Amino acid sequence: MTRENTPQPSDLGPLEPGTRQRAQLSIRIADIAWTALSVVAALWVILATIDAVRGTGSWAYSVVALALLTIGLTMRVIGIRRRGLTRL
Repeated sequence: MTRENTPQPSDLGPLEPGTRQRAQLSIRIADIAWTALSVVAALWVILATIDAVRGTGSWAYSVVALALLTIGLTMRVIGIRRRGLTRL
């Protein structure tokens, strides 16, 4: 890039109120949190099912984990759809 094409610093920093990055920050944090919750719930389902098959665990744990994973993923999909509708 040449010196004429380099971006110049603006008066607002990247995360100051009123900037696009600041508006998207809470959405990104929510995305990261939902992803982490989904991964933990999925691992719980897998491990609880393996323990139940081996006979060392209860099927109730895998059913509860599967229910929580289903609820979490459903809420995630609903949130994505609502976010898409509000931006139109």
